[in-house]
Amino acid sequence: MRIVDTHCHLYSKDFDEDRAEVIARSIRMGVDRILLPNVDLDTVDGMHDLMRDYPEVCYGMIGLHPCDVGEDWEHELSVLLGFADTHTYCAVGEIGIDLYWDKTTQGIQELAFIHQVEFALSKGLPIAIHSRNATHRIIEMLKPYKGKGLRGVFHCFSESYELAQEIIKLEGFSLGIGGVLTFKNSGLGEVLSKIDLEHIILETDSPYLSPMPHRGKRNEPSYTRLVAEKLADVKGVSLFEVAEVTTRNAERLFGI
Repeated sequence: MRIVDTHCHLYSKDFDEDRAEVIARSIRMGVDRILLPNVDLDTVDGMHDLMRDYPEVCYGMIGLHPCDVGEDWEHELSVLLGFADTHTYCAVGEIGIDLYWDKTTQGIQELAFIHQVEFALSKGLPIAIHSRNATHRIIEMLKPYKGKGLRGVFHCFSESYELAQEIIKLEGFSLGIGGVLTFKNSGLGEVLSKIDLEHIILETDSPYLSPMPHRGKRNEPSYTRLVAEKLADVKGVSLFEVAEVTTRNAERLFGI
């Protein structure tokens, strides 16, 4: 059985003491491919190190996280996206809009988002979307791209069935499901019970959002299996089927 963690910040300092052990444990649990979304210029080197040291396990993305979009976003993006000339990435990410922490930067967040969407299209790459208090807006921004080959994932999806349907209607977009599914009162299980597995990929967002029974502690890629087990329970299917379908979805989306 093979499972893909499609969103993991394994370069984070949280893993500095035992990163090799975390990777080995992940592989033992069947989570043998780990996708690494970039955040800003400070995270690129650590991501590249993992891509180099674990080429059959760690796959990098390139992008600027919406919470890190500042007045110099154009310069930072020119540097970040320039790495695509010398490195191979599986996606453009982590990109999007976050209106939870700072609504005053919405304008430049949207500009940076569209800039990266256009870059992804030009390179034939999918996008990994961070959306917080902004899913309706992002869907509206992506509607003009429907039918133009744009594809990607709404990372850490935890919203309503109606929004899930709007995302699916965009065509080419998956729902990234992580530890929130295991939270007692999240309501996500009820939503996903009505969503076909073909629209779902798995993730952890490590070191954040640990699934039960590890909630509140450091998350790690091996816990993707716990998410898969919960999804199997929600869907009333076997763990093997969840692993098989979501892995195929991830392989198709990210070309891994």
